[in-house]
Amino acid sequence: MNLAICTISFRHHLISIEEVARWAQAHRFQGIELWGAHARSLAGDEKYGAEWLAEYGLAVLMLSDYLPLDAPLDELWAKLEQLSALARRWETRKLRTFAGRLGSAETSAAARARVVERLRGACQRLADRGQLLLVETHPSTLADTAESTLQLLAEVDHPALRVNFDVLHVWEAGDDPLGALARLRPHVSHLHLKNVSRRERLDVFAPANVYSAAGSRVGMVPLFEGVFDYQSFLADLPGDSLWDASLEWFGDDVKGTLSRDRRAIELLAGGAGVAQPVRGQRLTA
Repeated sequence: MNLAICTISFRHHLISIEEVARWAQAHRFQGIELWGAHARSLAGDEKYGAEWLAEYGLAVLMLSDYLPLDAPLDELWAKLEQLSALARRWETRKLRTFAGRLGSAETSAAARARVVERLRGACQRLADRGQLLLVETHPSTLADTAESTLQLLAEVDHPALRVNFDVLHVWEAGDDPLGALARLRPHVSHLHLKNVSRRERLDVFAPANVYSAAGSRVGMVPLFEGVFDYQSFLADLPGDSLWDASLEWFGDDVKGTLSRDRRAIELLAGGAGVAQPVRGQRLTA
């Protein structure tokens, strides 16, 4: 497994990208998932990019941002051009977004068709540059259930549309993550790994709470200490592909939590069927 830390984990910390890279290297991560806000803030300094990051033995496994699918078209395409350029700078094919702002049950047929049309247009533009658009399985989007995600993939009908498979949100929707992964697997290019203390605490991951410096962190727990059984999930993860995955941590004690989770995954990989990290052989399609 190629494992990344998310720079969004440090969104409320006074920490440089150099320190993030040094720390990720020291703790045997293969890469970083670069938050779009951080990529934009670094864009003015020519020093930073894929070549610089490679000096640490790291790569950007995914650039994560939010396309304004409901905005005027000129605004949407301008944002897409910016993200595409940033992705080229960091030499990643994968751009993550959300599929709209409403859940599948709350979205009208007309509104769904509008999101589909815009996702297809974005995929067409990115495909010309060898890039992929990943929609994340997430509540309050059209990828809120496995069924709606499969429908969305069929509706957009473009090979550049892929899935960032957030395991906990798939479980939150009531789907069995391993079963959903089996159905979605031809389209999955990345995994998000996080956990929660109990189902009743899932609202701690609501964007308004997560992005607030004053937001609650109650319920955010290390990967193997939560209600979802990651030990079984990772042990049963198909080992015939090398998965790209990110430890998505929003809580306190960022470095301590990520380093312990990284070590726990290594120990599990040593005794189960999880693919060992192999640099330079990422699952990118």
